[in-house]
Amino acid sequence: MDIEFEEFSEKPALYRFIHEKLWLIAEETSDFYAILSNAAALLWLELSDVNWAGFYLYKGGRLVLGPFQGKPAVAEIAIGKGVCGTAAKELKTQVVEDVHSCCNHIACDFNTSSEIVVPIISEGRLVGVIDIDSPKTARFDEQDKAGLETAADILASFYKMPV
Repeated sequence: MDIEFEEFSEKPALYRFIHEKLWLIAEETSDFYAILSNAAALLWLELSDVNWAGFYLYKGGRLVLGPFQGKPAVAEIAIGKGVCGTAAKELKTQVVEDVHSCCNHIACDFNTSSEIVVPIISEGRLVGVIDIDSPKTARFDEQDKAGLETAADILASFYKMPV
């Protein structure tokens, strides 16, 4: 697959580009893990001021590290623990402007200053979460939230429930 990456001055255009590329990524394979691998790379390359972009997948009542770009991360997170576990428990996007003042943050990279975590839900069930960290305080806003929630919906549409 050949995706040309672009620079965008406005977030709505950036997220339209990301959403289009997610559909293209999924045309290549039905393997959800492969889709997430390329999606992690896409988010890492296209989103500015990020130092980690990836996924945690819901398995056996916990979140397990999935495809990502960035420094090594925590391998497993309990539901309700940290920002990722909270997003999974509440099935609601979490935006943390300053992780250093967040008592529930699990630190993997001490350069991280802000974080956004978006649940991926398919057929009413938690599949996992998109997790993106930034070294910039208050990096994520409502446009990021909306754009990443749409990305999560797109990814959920490719998920096949285990039989």
